[in-house]
Amino acid sequence: MELAASVSHGHGSSSFLHGSAKPKLNSASALFTGAPLSLSPSSTGRQARCPKKLVVHAKRISGLEEAMRIRRERELQTTTKFRKRPPLRRGRVSPRLPVPDHIPKPPYVSSTSLPDLSPEYQIHDSESIAKMRAACELAARVLDAAGKLVRPSVTTNEIDKAVHQMIIEAGAYPSPLGYGGFPKSVCTSVNECMCHGIPDSRQLQDGDIINIDVTVYLNGYHGDTSKTFLCGNVSDGLKRLVKVTEECLEKGIAVCKDGASFKKIGKRISEHAEKYGFGVVERFVGHGVGKVFHSEPIIYHNRNENPGCMVEGQTFTIEPILTMGSIECITWPDNWTTLTADGNPAAQFEHTILITRTGAEILTIC
Repeated sequence: MELAASVSHGHGSSSFLHGSAKPKLNSASALFTGAPLSLSPSSTGRQARCPKKLVVHAKRISGLEEAMRIRRERELQTTTKFRKRPPLRRGRVSPRLPVPDHIPKPPYVSSTSLPDLSPEYQIHDSESIAKMRAACELAARVLDAAGKLVRPSVTTNEIDKAVHQMIIEAGAYPSPLGYGGFPKSVCTSVNECMCHGIPDSRQLQDGDIINIDVTVYLNGYHGDTSKTFLCGNVSDGLKRLVKVTEECLEKGIAVCKDGASFKKIGKRISEHAEKYGFGVVERFVGHGVGKVFHSEPIIYHNRNENPGCMVEGQTFTIEPILTMGSIECITWPDNWTTLTADGNPAAQFEHTILITRTGAEILTIC
């Protein structure tokens, strides 16, 4: 999806997973974790090759070469300051949309309680890899279609309705709907909203940026992805924030392969963000995904020393959030919508990836 997995995670509990490195969250917003299903890791097996999918191989990049490239880019860039927009305000939230009875629903839908983070790592055999690919490809197609709706005057509620319809027409369930009481089928996070924005009647404005987070539940598997889109004439500063955030996701994926340590992801993302003066949000993390919406491993996007290594056949999300100012946040009384504390913009990108022997296959592409 994205319901950016926001997780308030310390030593066992977590959230929707964008996760928090520190176990302080009280609100549901930090808690978007997967349903408490028991999942037994199965033998990995060799996956079928899919020419449509992109496989990223881990590689070492010359530090000097990268530094020179950044310097050249900065010399060419114009130094335009970001002009603050009026603070984001809540619009009217319409009732949740219905899902036909014949569409299978994830277990958490029957409860308003936020599911615990599953401790099981989700490692797949060839059959479940095929199902993960199908769910992730659908999520990617829905996200692409939703992005084409982004323009001034369109409401986030209209985007939610379109996303909902496309998902159920494909015979799938919109994973965010009913997750811990979340009232909508997609997350729409505008400007200073870090994540978990609830679609409402607010019209998008010329110059806004919006993250759309799509997760679908298809044939018993979740596919999770998000992207930040530009609305109309966006300032150079915001364009740069969005571009660098996407690059951070790419660099995080580039270090992934069987046997690689999870902490390399946060190191590479932080290094790239800092070159441009952007902050990396620590509170929200990536997560394991598959039969369960949110599970171990927790993927930190900031520098960390947490143990653990990737395993072939494993699936998880990487979903960094970058800010133009403070990385601290506040959550609205709805217990979901989370904004930067200083009102400066934030951007996010997310992919679900499959660990292979030599790298990582990005599943959420179409």
